[in-house]
Amino acid sequence: MHRLCFTLLAIIWMSTTPLLADGPQDNSIENVRPVPPLGIELTNVQIGELNLRLKELTKAIQKLQSLKSALGREVVVAKYLPDVLVLHRAVKQAVRHQEMFHERDIKTAHDLLDMAFERAAQLAEGKAPWTRQTGLVVRGFISELDGTVQPYGLEIAENYNFEHPSPVRCDIWFHGRGERSMELHFISQRARSYGQYRLNDGIVLHPYGRYSNAFKFAGEVDTLEALEHVKQNYNIDEDRISVRGFSMGGAGCWQFAVHYTDQWFAANPGAGFSETPRFLKSFQGETLNPPWYEEKLWRMYDCDHVAENLRHVPTIAYSGEIDKQKQAADVMEEALKEHNIELMHVIGPNTAHKTHPDSNVIIQHKMDHLAARGREKTPTVIDFTTYTLKYNRMNWVTIHGLQEHWERSHIEASIIGNHALKIDTSNVTEFSIDFPSGASPFDVQNSANIRIDGQATPVDHSKSDLSFHAHFHRDGDKWKSGRSSETPKYQKKNDLQGPIDDALMTPFLFVKPSEKSKDTKVEAWVNSEMNRAVKEWRRHMRGDVRIKADTEVTADDIASYNLILWGTPESNSMMEIVADKLPILWTDHEIKVGEKNYATENHVPVLIHPNPLNPQRYIVFNSSFTYREYDYLNNARQTPKLPDWAIINVDTPPNSRWPGKIIDANFFDEQWKIK
Repeated sequence: MHRLCFTLLAIIWMSTTPLLADGPQDNSIENVRPVPPLGIELTNVQIGELNLRLKELTKAIQKLQSLKSALGREVVVAKYLPDVLVLHRAVKQAVRHQEMFHERDIKTAHDLLDMAFERAAQLAEGKAPWTRQTGLVVRGFISELDGTVQPYGLEIAENYNFEHPSPVRCDIWFHGRGERSMELHFISQRARSYGQYRLNDGIVLHPYGRYSNAFKFAGEVDTLEALEHVKQNYNIDEDRISVRGFSMGGAGCWQFAVHYTDQWFAANPGAGFSETPRFLKSFQGETLNPPWYEEKLWRMYDCDHVAENLRHVPTIAYSGEIDKQKQAADVMEEALKEHNIELMHVIGPNTAHKTHPDSNVIIQHKMDHLAARGREKTPTVIDFTTYTLKYNRMNWVTIHGLQEHWERSHIEASIIGNHALKIDTSNVTEFSIDFPSGASPFDVQNSANIRIDGQATPVDHSKSDLSFHAHFHRDGDKWKSGRSSETPKYQKKNDLQGPIDDALMTPFLFVKPSEKSKDTKVEAWVNSEMNRAVKEWRRHMRGDVRIKADTEVTADDIASYNLILWGTPESNSMMEIVADKLPILWTDHEIKVGEKNYATENHVPVLIHPNPLNPQRYIVFNSSFTYREYDYLNNARQTPKLPDWAIINVDTPPNSRWPGKIIDANFFDEQWKIK
């Protein structure tokens, strides 16, 4: 296999010593430096050479896409073409958007193009040898989120058997913050350098995470999609997958550990942050005065509020003794003590923001032992806390309804012998129990004795395959088996619970207006915010939005995507269709929110709601992800800034923090009505 010779003078980022550019100097809303920064200016000759090669590669890709099945190569091309496309896109983005930061990046771009041409030639012959390669491998996948190709890196142990693969361990490694870590640089790093830990038997997955967002929002989706792609291409042991990371990657690790707890055999967060307010005060030196809804929305990603979930995943935290980011593990240690859990906290002596070599040895030894143990498949006790139905599952318990979002919701379920289940709930209105075949703890000849909040609730027997499923709902102050017979038209549920940012965590489509609004201020604001949203999705979330005019939206679009509608009912026909079906009424003259009215000449609603044309998908009015340029400067700031709806006064110009003056904002209730 041809090995690329990357330059020895490489920028080091994303692993043991990530670039740190945030700090107290970044606390001014009026003076926000660009993230990512603008790169060096290439000469016309350099740009011309790269664009010529990109054009040639485009032709090679088009030729591959036109291959007919008669050649016997179509399946191979369809499956592995993203491994070529990801290299093409990385170079194209770097050239088009001035995202090279040193002269050596030009050579890196040509090296990636060499790799792309080599892979394209191999695919043309119906071959993909890099997919059966050990060591360092860079792959790509098409994201369902926005249809763009996204990269990830692999470290595959030399003893991986491609002919007869046995299930192997997979450690997910979350990289640190790197403001210059564009796709070009990430792929280069992953193609030439191993990370902090190596496995003698297994695979290390390095997700890109959509750049620098601490693996939240699109970064969270990217990680889950990358893992799924790895599972489709390699034999991964479902019971031996872990999450690990350092610095920003440590923050990502904490978040995945508490939100997807039952998927990992262990978690190993290092440094980073584990919550928002205390970290920003200690590390950033920032004075916080958020509106009440923003503070409540910190609970989406703050890990200390749901620390007890770590009861279900062995956790080994690491901190340098003199690292300011030791604060993250200290906060979690304090939170876990409240639940009688003592955090295993490995501390590197007299060490700043890096991993001490002796600590590395200790951590690896512990992780290897935990990998041998594997994930606990059917725990006898489930102790699960959440604040949102976005994260609604823990092993054999799934929560389907809450009394109120963003308040603590808890369920503790204990298996007692082979006949009983004791369940205690708080702020939960509906949940289910699900044991797959072979997992039911109950005797097949007798009904289980289930008590919920002290009430006996009858259920069916386990099936003969030792599976068991039961659904429960609250009716007044009583629990009943089955689903409620009174189902409201709209109900908050998993992936349909808000806030606005959630619409950009499942496949979405921007819908632009084909007409103009009569209110010139509103028209100018909509155009500015829509253009900004398109730009910032590419710049910060490293994708390209799907976008259509309102007159081009099809039934398939309505069925497949969350619709992000821009404009007014006057300018956007899709808005006009749904405007009278929403809890916020938007007419020619006023925006009516309950008993409050706002003039349309200088006010705009932003909101999220199930789409009346397809209640299994969202519609959003006039908003992309809600944090802005000021929040790019520190990953802990990257939290939802607006709830389910807000009224914007466009007389106040947008800035790096807000889209205008927020006149009013709130959450919808659990039935998507005005509170």
